Amino acid sequence: MTTILAQGQTDLRLDASVLDYLLVAFYFLLVLGIGYAARRSVSSSLDFLLSGRSMPAWVTGLAFISANLGALELIGMVANGAQYGIPTVHYYWIGAIPAMVFLALVMMPFYYGSKARSVPEFLYKRFNRTTQRVQAVIFALSSVLIAGVNLFSLGLLLEALLGWSLGVAIPVAALIVLAYITLGGLSAAIYSEVLQFFVILALLIPLTIAGLARVGGWNGLKEAITAGPGGAEQLSSWPGTSLTEIANPVLSVIGIVFGLGFVLSFGYWTTNFAEVQRALSAKSMSAAKRTPLIGAYPKALIPLVIIIPGMVAAVLVPQLQTLKAGGQTDVTYNNALSLLMKEVLPNGILGVAIAGLLAAFMAGMAANISSFNTVFTYDIWQDWAKPGRSDRYYLQVGRWITVIGCVLAIATAFIASGSGNIMDYLQSLFSFFNAPLFAIFILGLFWRRMTGTSAWIGLLAGTAAAVVVNILTNTGVLALSSQAGSFVGASAAFVVGVLVALGVSMVSTPKPASELGGLVWSLTSKEERTHESHGDDSGWYRSPALLAVGVLVLTAILYIIFW
Repeated sequence: MTTILAQGQTDLRLDASVLDYLLVAFYFLLVLGIGYAARRSVSSSLDFLLSGRSMPAWVTGLAFISANLGALELIGMVANGAQYGIPTVHYYWIGAIPAMVFLALVMMPFYYGSKARSVPEFLYKRFNRTTQRVQAVIFALSSVLIAGVNLFSLGLLLEALLGWSLGVAIPVAALIVLAYITLGGLSAAIYSEVLQFFVILALLIPLTIAGLARVGGWNGLKEAITAGPGGAEQLSSWPGTSLTEIANPVLSVIGIVFGLGFVLSFGYWTTNFAEVQRALSAKSMSAAKRTPLIGAYPKALIPLVIIIPGMVAAVLVPQLQTLKAGGQTDVTYNNALSLLMKEVLPNGILGVAIAGLLAAFMAGMAANISSFNTVFTYDIWQDWAKPGRSDRYYLQVGRWITVIGCVLAIATAFIASGSGNIMDYLQSLFSFFNAPLFAIFILGLFWRRMTGTSAWIGLLAGTAAAVVVNILTNTGVLALSSQAGSFVGASAAFVVGVLVALGVSMVSTPKPASELGGLVWSLTSKEERTHESHGDDSGWYRSPALLAVGVLVLTAILYIIFW
């Protein structure tokens, strides 16, 4: 995608009016206003970095899903919708919902109950300082790399759609994110993400309705796709052979269920602190458990306004029709979103749509920067480099490291520019950083015999395994597509991480059982895992178990409809 948005700029340039620019400017001012308002509630490092653990569940739930709903997802999943059709739903329904439910019901009681301020700090409590520090460094690196991907993608989009140069677009976007996070910390990021969630929907819903109207509704879309190059296969979710690029249907299903649905999905949703941080800012155990479940409902429905527009673009936009038929054109599927916006959205609505794209990029970057500053301040600076200082000192460190994180994101944005396909680059990062952590985390949660030494060695071994698979894929030694390579790399990271941790645990000494209460499943009583259900947490509709069953049923119904 590095060169994709730069191609065919004449075709992609939006005819934005003064009204459109005024709407974008108003959005920027609104976000900065949120940061300024949140500043008044920041009086300690916990306020700045974890919102004082005071957020209601509906706010953290919407922020949880907004932090994930970045513009990379918008561009990438609209592109996949255009290229693959309905099979793209696997990224949501099996690649997110089960893991979000598992995080809520199984892992949040340990995260929140341990009073850990971050995922690395939980690893310290469960294992040792070395594991905490190894993971803190790994996470800090991954955060600025992924923030850079978001920032670079935003720069490319603004360059292609509005004519802004990369030298202007990247620093301006970084400055806006920096301003509201530095002012109000995580509270500003979370409240901005709630706003951004609705602004993003204000882009996607009109785009879907207008697109479907142009192709004759859902039935007209199905007829056009069936008659086109992709055929009726693009209207069914299983076996998804076009998505996985695995010809054997059985192996394709295994790849989706294990590679995507288990390793990549659980590795991302259950251990990625950029997401978990939102739940840790909730005001109670019940609210923390409900956070990913509240986010799961829009996550299950969002494919209807992301994937369907991609399918519409593939039959409505002439350049994409040519591309899908195997012809030569100067655009790719990654241009589907911007091409469809140009095709169906009028001025005024176009300004809202541009604001929606900006919101999506800023939400993704803000999630990574706000989690980066927390991990750096607590796990690297306070617990390692400069322990024993005043809380005000760490509050100032949190603010300064936010500035440094944004500067680093600008630098890593140009690292991302060296990738031929940004979505492949992002999936590779997830296989490096999330899959091995999930292996260590899940083994340590359910196996009390696992040791601290095995944890950090297994973590590094799993990361190395994913890197090796990536190198072998990129050099052609393994005959895999980049997407399939990420699935295999994540699986290798998980398996190697588990095997190494098992082996090292057999020859090293575990923590005594007396130190593992609340950190290991078998040594934690049911009462310790149970949330309170009175006051603000009372009411049957606030039951995490009921919310979990509801979203799983909803997902099953959606799968039946689009089978």
